[in-house]
Amino acid sequence: MDLGSILLLFGILLLVILYLVRPFLLHRATLVTKEEHTLSFLLAEKERLLDAIQELDFDHNLGKIPETDYPLQRAALVAEAAAVVQQIEAMRDQQSFPKEPARPPQAATQPRRAASPDASPDDEIEALIASRRRERAEKAVGFCPQCGKPIQQSDRFCSKCGTPLLVEAEQGE
Repeated sequence: MDLGSILLLFGILLLVILYLVRPFLLHRATLVTKEEHTLSFLLAEKERLLDAIQELDFDHNLGKIPETDYPLQRAALVAEAAAVVQQIEAMRDQQSFPKEPARPPQAATQPRRAASPDASPDDEIEALIASRRRERAEKAVGFCPQCGKPIQQSDRFCSKCGTPLLVEAEQGE
């Protein structure tokens, strides 16, 4: 090996080492406070509980959950979700966190029933569940019999293969 290739190899090794050590030298780690971490956990828990309530309702509509168990399970989930919402509101009142998280554009155009200050957390949870049901209803209602692509309720033809669809006629029966 000649001197030029050794210097080139040494230069590349030095660049790789600098690239790997750079995060430790900058000390710009974004630290998350305990309050932000707790708020993030509570928001994730609220979403999990809303999903669980929605799945419970769906399973009940399919007949998978007995009539005697459904009200008790739903009441327990709603109570737990209400407690989480109260904790979130208490944290937002104490800290300088934003009062309202960013909502998707579709949800921003829909009125909220729980907008009054004396509304209970249960009303807010019920409103969120209702908005999720509307979003789910607006999603795919089936699949194209020809190519298998998901289709919307308003589709008359498959957007992929052009097969005529009978979505509206099937729902009218």
